[in-house]
Amino acid sequence: MKEAVVAKGPKVTIRDSPIPKPGPNQVVTRVEFSGSNPKDWKVPEWMPDHEPANQGDDISGIVHEVGEGVNEFKPGDRVAAFHEMMAPGGSYAEYALSWAHTTFHLPPNVSFEEGAALPLAAMTAACGLYAKLRLPEPWLPTTKPTPLVIYGASSAVGYYTIQFALKSNIHPLICVAGNAQSHVEKLLDRSKGDTIVDYRNGDEAVVQGLKDALGGEKLEYAYDAVSEKNSYQNIAQVLDHNTGRITFVLPGKKYDELPASIERTITRVGDVHGNPDDLKEFGYVYFRYISKGLAEGWFKAQPQEVVKGGLEGVEEALTRLKEGRVSAVKLIFRVGDTPGAGSS
Repeated sequence: MKEAVVAKGPKVTIRDSPIPKPGPNQVVTRVEFSGSNPKDWKVPEWMPDHEPANQGDDISGIVHEVGEGVNEFKPGDRVAAFHEMMAPGGSYAEYALSWAHTTFHLPPNVSFEEGAALPLAAMTAACGLYAKLRLPEPWLPTTKPTPLVIYGASSAVGYYTIQFALKSNIHPLICVAGNAQSHVEKLLDRSKGDTIVDYRNGDEAVVQGLKDALGGEKLEYAYDAVSEKNSYQNIAQVLDHNTGRITFVLPGKKYDELPASIERTITRVGDVHGNPDDLKEFGYVYFRYISKGLAEGWFKAQPQEVVKGGLEGVEEALTRLKEGRVSAVKLIFRVGDTPGAGSS
């Protein structure tokens, strides 16, 4: 099969590899579409001495084979899945490997393109809101005003965070966004105080905008889906210093600029694979809840852009992500368009 591996640059090479075999509790999927994520170019930068690897983690396709102990899926099922990061069998290939607990059925009303835009980012949103910030679960929505700042609201993680928060009846949602404000606006309920703060107006304006949106109410929760470019420094000027909680999406930082009394956590989506925190059961439940939300229509995929050339488009896509030339869209790849695909 054809497989794309990513080196620092990003530099992508297409190679021939054997089709992976599933171990116990694993699923091999014939990949129709693969999604991309910023970590796909960042990891080779962070780990330049490692061999180039298949960095794809968003799988969407048809089950090819299942391993021992898998009874929820069978060959021919339409699925999406979150591949275990840094493990063999990534989604930048004709066939990809996932654990059964991070695989979920794609409802008939959801396309493979949409499926490729979901797994990693949607689960990151869920982990941050519910495992880290410990906000009310969507099946037990809150009945009281609960202000929440979502910084980077038009990103894929931010877009899914908004949708989960709405299902949990969390309002007002104070969403920090820029060029893609219209993408965010269509989700919000202005009658409940939801609003957008434009980061392009500068840090002082952002802080003032957050304060204005709160209208004197205390802010105790913030989801920082940017975690750089003064995002958390701005939030810290508004977040309650005694009871405030904030979660970040970028590891490797200490966030020491924040007052020590603010509860700080890192949202690591890899925790649903059990490392370093064990959120395996959390991942199992929320991926099935995402499938339910997709079927019912209240949960929707980030808009997608299919990059031409199949896996040969991965380098272009990751370069665009690195250069910040992607807004309010998920770059995905039709793996069957890869030259030579299906020939082995």
